[in-house]
Amino acid sequence: MSELLNFNYPPEPAVDRVTLFADVILPLPLPKLYTYRIPFEMNDEVLVGARVIVQFGAKRVLSCIVADIHENAPADYQAKYILDVLDDKPIVTAPQLKLFRWIADYYMCTIGEVINAALPSALKLSSESRIQLHPHFNPEEDDIPLASQEVKIIYALQQNPALTFTEVGNLLQVKSYHKYIKSLIQKEAIIIFEQVSDRFSPKVVKKIRLTEHFVQEEGMLEELFNQLATKPKQLDILLNYLQKVPVHQNIRLNTAGIEKSVLANNPHLSKSSIDSLIKKGVFEQFDQIISRFPVDNTVPLQPMKLSDHQEQAKDEILGLFKEKDTVLLHGVTGSGKTEVYIDLIKHALEAGGQVLYLLPEIALTAQIVTRLIKVFGDKLGIYHSKFSDNERAEVWQGVLSGRFQMVVGVRSAVFLPFHNLSLVIVDEEHEPSYKQYEPAPRYNARETALMMAHLQGAKTLLGSATPSIETYYNCKTDRWGLVTMSKRFGEAQMPTIELINVREEQQRKNMHNHFSGKLVTAIEERLARHEQVILFQNRRGYAPFISCDECSWIPKCQHCAVSLSYHKYNNELRCHYCGYHERMPHDCPACGATTLRSMGFGTEKVEDDLKLMLPNAEVQRMDLDTTKKKNSYQQIITDFESGKTNVLIGTQMVTKGLDFENVSLVGILNADSIIHFPDFRAHERAYQLFVQVSGRAGRKGKPGTVLIQTRDPLQPIFRKVHSNDYTSLYEHEIEERMRFGYPPFARMIRITVKHVDEKVSENAAIVLAKDLTDQLGAQLVLGPEVPYIFKIRNLFLNEIHVKLPRENVNLRAAKQAISKVIQQLYLLPDFKGVRVVADVDPA
Repeated sequence: MSELLNFNYPPEPAVDRVTLFADVILPLPLPKLYTYRIPFEMNDEVLVGARVIVQFGAKRVLSCIVADIHENAPADYQAKYILDVLDDKPIVTAPQLKLFRWIADYYMCTIGEVINAALPSALKLSSESRIQLHPHFNPEEDDIPLASQEVKIIYALQQNPALTFTEVGNLLQVKSYHKYIKSLIQKEAIIIFEQVSDRFSPKVVKKIRLTEHFVQEEGMLEELFNQLATKPKQLDILLNYLQKVPVHQNIRLNTAGIEKSVLANNPHLSKSSIDSLIKKGVFEQFDQIISRFPVDNTVPLQPMKLSDHQEQAKDEILGLFKEKDTVLLHGVTGSGKTEVYIDLIKHALEAGGQVLYLLPEIALTAQIVTRLIKVFGDKLGIYHSKFSDNERAEVWQGVLSGRFQMVVGVRSAVFLPFHNLSLVIVDEEHEPSYKQYEPAPRYNARETALMMAHLQGAKTLLGSATPSIETYYNCKTDRWGLVTMSKRFGEAQMPTIELINVREEQQRKNMHNHFSGKLVTAIEERLARHEQVILFQNRRGYAPFISCDECSWIPKCQHCAVSLSYHKYNNELRCHYCGYHERMPHDCPACGATTLRSMGFGTEKVEDDLKLMLPNAEVQRMDLDTTKKKNSYQQIITDFESGKTNVLIGTQMVTKGLDFENVSLVGILNADSIIHFPDFRAHERAYQLFVQVSGRAGRKGKPGTVLIQTRDPLQPIFRKVHSNDYTSLYEHEIEERMRFGYPPFARMIRITVKHVDEKVSENAAIVLAKDLTDQLGAQLVLGPEVPYIFKIRNLFLNEIHVKLPRENVNLRAAKQAISKVIQQLYLLPDFKGVRVVADVDPA
């Protein structure tokens, strides 16, 4: 295969033409860009931001993004030729390239890793991709001209259902075999699938229409009826078509035809008769490309009027935007922030700009999109990971073309190719879900959105009822603007919050499994009044672990230093870090006893217990286990909104901005596990979670109640939650962070050393910490230390924390020093195989 790829183009004729080179971004973790020579005939075709096909290494063929075009040949190697051009216009904009470079620089990764994360898989290509015949391509009937090499590929695919690019190269025995693959894709004879794709496949529907002469020529339709008089099944097909497409009233309706499935799925019509009419030439079949995001144009776009309170907030935001690029809308839960967002979006779109609306969870997009579509119709695009590769590629292309003027999405939406951005909205800006952990780039979508807006001259609106301490600090120091909405919308009042002392309830024998008597009674009262309940438990699964009563054996993950969680639905033990799972044993593997007992409780057990205690309740659960399918979020939310279910149990998914008008009770089952967490943000996160989930109650005028079960009701955090006193929380937290040098007064970089050998990991971390101390100073380097979970996926972990004060420290120089020390560690023979990960601003 290598001899097929390592080739040079034939000598160029002696004409005065400029030799051009292109620096490209390969979707690989390479520290530098790679330079390729542009063939003379492609000089006008290769564009910055467009995709080209190149050979990298001996056998790999990849698509990459052109980052720069120049006349400078690389000094250290001979530039290979670009093999082909995939795009006639850029798919990555100039502002995007600037943003990608910033992400790579700030988050200490390579720009290749950024590109790999940013581009939908359907816009990438590699030599390991596979091809197959297009399901609608029929080489015997489709009159498509094919070159001899293309015929070979088609014949091979008729014998073998799929071929890799490498196999195509071996089959054709020509140097530039990729051009034949590209040609067959354009002719819609083949498609690429599996790992990555070249051009995304548009959604195509099969349609049929009457052959033209039956409509255009007078009397032909009547003659057709006579011909089919003895064939009633075929006549039924014709009559049904004419009923849906009345060509006798307007012959132009025939051009659009009708989807074949409309007739084929009718149980009263014969599918074989449809095919017979197509073969006879009565109907002609054709393909039509349709959007994966259809909009029901029969639903009128709804006008919206803000309340006086909302109007005032909007005016304040617009006023601050004249002076500042970033504004925080600090509005209590249920204050109507979303309506303010929508009005600001309308103003931005009317002025001709683009808008990005970021949300922390897919679950939120399911509910908010329904509201946005009613206002913005087909201007709206949706972008998140539950969509297929082709759907995401369609949104990407829609943003490029201007079809989607606004996009609502989760963190990956910051990578979309906006070129005229005027407004970015980051809703629930405090959420840790905006942080990407694995793989690189380990970016924070909130910070990335701020830089994205800066690069395009756009304004950014951050919104939250419980802002992050860093965000509020920026407002209090007058760097950003601040607008406050302190009242709920309409007649709705803030919910009443009550604490339930679990210790006392246990002493009184008033606990039913993990439910206090007071909580059970409150649930029963709400259900009797046909109201709804949300229960929050921050653990999924049935139980965090199981244990043997006799010998105290606890099953552990084979690859991580954690116990296995019990999932009753699948009757299995599962690791929530690496996904390892095994069947639930019948007896203890250590001592043979059959006294295995689940310890603690997760959302699955809460659901199970509640169904036993309240058999008439319609209970549903929303967590990672129940939302794996594409539309599962939407279905759960729709069922709850419609009243089909009246109790919703969930993890953090149920705390984030969901709006249900009939919820009058929220129960927090185990508040203590959230407060007592080894992290400097623990109290901030606990306050945010408690306030956010409490805010789901009493949003539409019905009185709301929040019951919090705790073993320590004297915790200071509960007083702040009870009085909704964010200011007090902020003042306490900011004083602590100033004293100990935590954000916002310093930037944190967590450096994790990983290796399969525990001792090697420890020694590497010690050497790395010493070298970092030599470079940065002992006061800035903490550790190394073994984290609470010290082994994940068979790798032993050690952590080093670097604190970089915001004042008097050159951040770029410090990061360069860290990167240099890491690279030097890799060169030491004792630490071969060690992996070091730098996480900037860990959440």
